[in-house]
Amino acid sequence: MAERGARHVQIGRDQVERTALLARLRLADDELDAAALDLDRILQYVEMLGEVDTTGVEPMTHGVAWTSVFVDDTVGDELPCEAALANAPKHDGERYLVPAVLE
Repeated sequence: MAERGARHVQIGRDQVERTALLARLRLADDELDAAALDLDRILQYVEMLGEVDTTGVEPMTHGVAWTSVFVDDTVGDELPCEAALANAPKHDGERYLVPAVLE
């Protein structure tokens, strides 16, 4: 476990410049310095969280209670062909007609 106050990771301006380049972001000099400071503070906080004793705490996938809003798939009545094609921009009475994409 890391000693309190010990710093293992530090974000420098050069890392922020490289990341901004990869993300195709144009940052001014003052923005680069501010981003480096902000990211460094975030990493300090994350390191501090790593020191918390989580013995006996169950892992979670979400920070709040979550239930699925999806319903199970069920077999129902078949949709008549006319109803299925009712809003199709183009159809031949049996199938959707779409532009050819392959020769």
